[in-house]
Amino acid sequence: MRIVIFSFLLALFFLVLPSAKPINRMPAKQLKTIVIDPGHGGLDPGCNGANEIWEKAVTLAVSLKLGKLISDSLEDVNVVFTRNTDKFVELWERPNMANRIKADLFISIHCNSNVNTTAAGSETYFMGLHKTQGNLDVAKRENAAIKFESNYKTNDRYGGFDPNSPEGHIIFTLVQNAFLQQSLKFSSLVEAQTNKISRIKSRGVKQAGFLVLWQAAMPSVLVETGFLTNTGDRGFLKSEEGQKTIAKGIFRAVRQYKKDLEKAFASKGGESSKRTDDSSAVQR
Repeated sequence: MRIVIFSFLLALFFLVLPSAKPINRMPAKQLKTIVIDPGHGGLDPGCNGANEIWEKAVTLAVSLKLGKLISDSLEDVNVVFTRNTDKFVELWERPNMANRIKADLFISIHCNSNVNTTAAGSETYFMGLHKTQGNLDVAKRENAAIKFESNYKTNDRYGGFDPNSPEGHIIFTLVQNAFLQQSLKFSSLVEAQTNKISRIKSRGVKQAGFLVLWQAAMPSVLVETGFLTNTGDRGFLKSEEGQKTIAKGIFRAVRQYKKDLEKAFASKGGESSKRTDDSSAVQR
């Protein structure tokens, strides 16, 4: 019975959501344009780090440092920010901005939070089915940013999405198949590279349904850099050293991803050289 209800909800979603359009771009052969998305901003502060710092400040600081590293070291890569100041950008507009300029990679930077203040560590997500309650909780918190948009209930870009409904978050899982493999690959690189140099431990690569990744017509990830509700993570993330370290780890992932992408397409004549097994690579 649950399977029948789930299938009905998915079918109903695709019937009533006018903005759920098929993505017709194929994965890029080269990495030429990256969109960096500092989460939250302006009237949307994100999570509160014990009244010491807000998520929107950390995400902007890390994003700007990451952008500079890419621009300085990878001269053939164009970096575009969804915001470079403390301003509010609606969730739909962030991936839409990347789509308009036909970006090759979309990176959304965030910080995590939990009522359990012992929870700590980084996580990198790509679009997919949230198979655990923890993954769903993260997606629900990030998706709740649409409440800062005055017209989100009547905006057909979200198709009547209700951020308070657990069922509503299920519908964002069957998208972006063309970019699943590359999103998984880049997510894995982010966690591997940051874990090598950061004091914040890695909690692994995960899947969940995020509005900010929904309909991004390129490989896209959401990086939870650490928990602002955890004393250790917060101290690192609010420091200049910590922000530089996180940015450096993500930059190393970008550099490796670019190298691997171009090598794979060059050696296989435009065909990906290896298929990744999602079930073994993703922590659920």
